[in-house]
Amino acid sequence: MPVTRTSESYRRRSLLSGVPQGAAALRRVAVALAGLVAVTVFGTVGYMLLGLSFIEALYQTVFTVATVGYSEVYERTAAAEIFTIILIVIGVGTVLYNLGVLVEAVTEGHLREYLWRRKMDTSIEQLRDHLIVCGYGRVGRASTANLVDRGHQVVVIDSDAERLAGIEVPFVVGDASSDDVLRAAGIDRARALICALDTDAATTYATLSARALRPDLVIISRARTIDSKAKLVLAGATRAVNPQLIGGRRMASFALYADVAEFLDEVMHDDDIEHRIEGVRLGNRSPLVGRTVAGVDVPGLCGATLLAVRKPRKGEFVPTPAGEMVLEAGATLIVFGTPDQVDRLRGEAGTLAS
Repeated sequence: MPVTRTSESYRRRSLLSGVPQGAAALRRVAVALAGLVAVTVFGTVGYMLLGLSFIEALYQTVFTVATVGYSEVYERTAAAEIFTIILIVIGVGTVLYNLGVLVEAVTEGHLREYLWRRKMDTSIEQLRDHLIVCGYGRVGRASTANLVDRGHQVVVIDSDAERLAGIEVPFVVGDASSDDVLRAAGIDRARALICALDTDAATTYATLSARALRPDLVIISRARTIDSKAKLVLAGATRAVNPQLIGGRRMASFALYADVAEFLDEVMHDDDIEHRIEGVRLGNRSPLVGRTVAGVDVPGLCGATLLAVRKPRKGEFVPTPAGEMVLEAGATLIVFGTPDQVDRLRGEAGTLAS
C-alpha cells in the first residue's frame, strides 16, 4: 500500500516528538481489549443475577455479544430481555471497535513498527563498548561503514527517518542534542561518539550534551570551518576534525609523496593489509610505567615496531624515542604491527587501545 506524503510526514513528526504511532496503536488495542473484557464480565454477572450458572451466563454473554444468534439458555422474562437488549447495544459496539482498532493497527503497520522498535531498543541496551555516530550524512555514512568493516558495533542517530531507511546497524531517530536520545543510543556504555551533523551549531549542541552526560567519553566532532574547530573543543570535543582540510592535505601529500601517502592510506584503511598503526596507552598501574624504552624492548616483547611515543595529557610526539627515555603513566605507544602483536603489547601493558 503506497504511503501518502501526508501520512509519511506525520509518521516522522511523531517519531521525532518521542510518541511513536506504534505505541499509541498498542494503547488503543489494550483499551479495546479491556473494554471487551469489561463487557464480558458485565454480561456474565448480569445473567448470573438472573439465575444462570457461571458457565451458562458466560456462554450466553459470548454468543450474544458476538451476534451468533443461538437460542437463549435463560427463561424469557421481561427483565432478561431488557438486559439482553442492553448487552447487545453495548457489546456489539465494543466488538466492532475492537475489530476496527486491530485492522487499523495491522494494515497501517503501527503495531509492527512498535514491536520492531522495541526489538531495536533491546538490541541497543545489550551493546557495550560501541560507537555512536550522530548524523548519517556523507561523513557519518563513511564513518559508519569504516567502523562496521573493522568489526565494531555502531549505533546511528539522525533526525531524518528517510536517511536511515534500509540501514543495517541499530539506530535512533531523534535530535542528537537531546539527553533522552543520547541515552537511548547507549551513551553511558559507549566507547566513543562521532558527531557529524548538518551544521556546526547542531554539532556544538550535541557535543555539549554528550560531554555533560559522559565527561570521560571520547568525542570526535566534525567542523565545517576552520574557525569552528576551537569552539568545538571548548564545547567538549576530544578532537575537532575538518574533512575539507584533511582532504586537501592528503591530496597534497599524494601529489608530493605518492608512495608514502599511499602506504599510510592502505595501512590505516585497507582491511586486506594485515599490519596496522595503532596506539597503546599506558595506565597508572601498567607494569611498563617507569621503565625505559630500551628496557621495555617493544619488538622483542610482542614483535611490533615502536614508531613514536606521545607524552601524557596529549603532549608532544617523540618519534623513534631514545632508549633511555622513561615511559610515564598516560603516555601512548604508537606501534606498527599486526593485530595479534598489538594485542600482545596491550596484554603486557595491561591497557586498552588509545
